[in-house]
Amino acid sequence: MQWSRLVREIPDFPMPGVLFRDVLPVMADATAWQDCLAAMEAIVRPLSPQILMAPEARGYLLAAPLADRLRIGLVPIRKPGKLPGPVLSQQYALEYGENRLEMEAAAPLRGLRVVVVDDVLATGGTVQAARRLAQEGGGKVAGFAFLIELRDLGGRRRLTEGNIPVVSALVL
Repeated sequence: MQWSRLVREIPDFPMPGVLFRDVLPVMADATAWQDCLAAMEAIVRPLSPQILMAPEARGYLLAAPLADRLRIGLVPIRKPGKLPGPVLSQQYALEYGENRLEMEAAAPLRGLRVVVVDDVLATGGTVQAARRLAQEGGGKVAGFAFLIELRDLGGRRRLTEGNIPVVSALVL
């Protein structure tokens, strides 16, 4: 996992007390990026997804090439006001505030095995909202996949409802 050495730690961002993990340097290095995608493919493929869902922005930067490798579709989840209506919407809590996610109401999820992909699992609030959106859209959440999991923030514990697998390429 040579790519992991490129993950940058930024203290006190976006607010005091938060240690932000920046994966953008991994994406900028061609070799690290390919290794990172291979690691993600290795943990996601066994979940047998039929479609991926990913929150903006780093989530779908990671999920788009992964969906291509898996030859399946991708449903991006956006922040409020970025999608034309009608949309499905879910409020969620972050470790440093609250936000809302939206998905096109016509997203093709009905009856499909959905894997939610994001760059970092911290407290789990973002992907819990994604799970609710997937279920509201008729999808069956088959797993959650993360490039990095921050064990001490307890996000995994929040996602274990329904025995849905949680997989991570790197646990810190």
